[in-house]
Amino acid sequence: MKVSTSLFFERATSQLGNVQGSLAKTQEQLSTGKQITKPSDEPDKASTVTRLESEMARQKSYQETLTTVQTRLTSQETSLRNVSDVLIRIKELTVQAANDTISAPDRRAIGVEIIGLRDQLLSQANAQDTNGNYLFAGSRSTQAPYALDPQGHITYQGDQSRMKVPVGDNRRMNANTPGSDVFLRVVRDDGKGGQVGVNFFQALKDLSDAISNGLPQDMQRGLGEIDVLQQGISDATAQIGSDMAVVDMQNGVLDETNLRLKSTLSDVQDLDYTEAITRMNKDQLALEAAQSSFAKIAKLTLFNYIN
Repeated sequence: MKVSTSLFFERATSQLGNVQGSLAKTQEQLSTGKQITKPSDEPDKASTVTRLESEMARQKSYQETLTTVQTRLTSQETSLRNVSDVLIRIKELTVQAANDTISAPDRRAIGVEIIGLRDQLLSQANAQDTNGNYLFAGSRSTQAPYALDPQGHITYQGDQSRMKVPVGDNRRMNANTPGSDVFLRVVRDDGKGGQVGVNFFQALKDLSDAISNGLPQDMQRGLGEIDVLQQGISDATAQIGSDMAVVDMQNGVLDETNLRLKSTLSDVQDLDYTEAITRMNKDQLALEAAQSSFAKIAKLTLFNYIN
């Protein structure tokens, strides 16, 4: 088979281009540390990388949500521990006031102190998180959950909604605690053979009035109601503790998932430097040999023999 000069040069140029392209690709891989420098190189692997990166971004979003929930739960737990301490103090004062040896002025002073402690509890019930959202307002987190009505009574302005947020694939958890589930109502006789519900803060106001006015029966009722209020706070604190345990557990699950995804992504995407350097040296030798042989063969013309 005769090979024309033009065909020879065309094939030689093509071969040199292929070797140079392979060498350039290897050098680019070494500079980036990645096997895939552009999607067109290996579409299947590029698609896998995109899918893995998308999955990792979703896991990161879950972790950010968990961080927000954990911060909020921690704030709630702190507030409820403060509430519990204040209720213990109110109970101590009530027991003291129920003692027959205490004077009327001292009882009135205790009543005033309990009102002050009730205002402190109101501050905790209207506590906010780091973003300025109210902790115990249900879904109405932008407005204070407890406020004075025109009659001077403290009433709940929030709702009973529990907002759930995604913290994993097919996993959601509560992100808030409604005040109505924490600051419970107490049930007492209405004096007509029936029962009536009295809210958390009104019960404390009634207790303060009973102490100030020296009403032993109402003071005893108030002591029993404090136990109910404390139990509500205790139950809510236990629920928050349970939710915090879920956060810790889910963070562990996400950490394991991220580790697995990163390992898989590394296998698909990261470059084997030893193999790449070996391949680059091979391509360099091939390029040098091709260039040398092309230069020599290109000189083999009829005119060389004539000379």
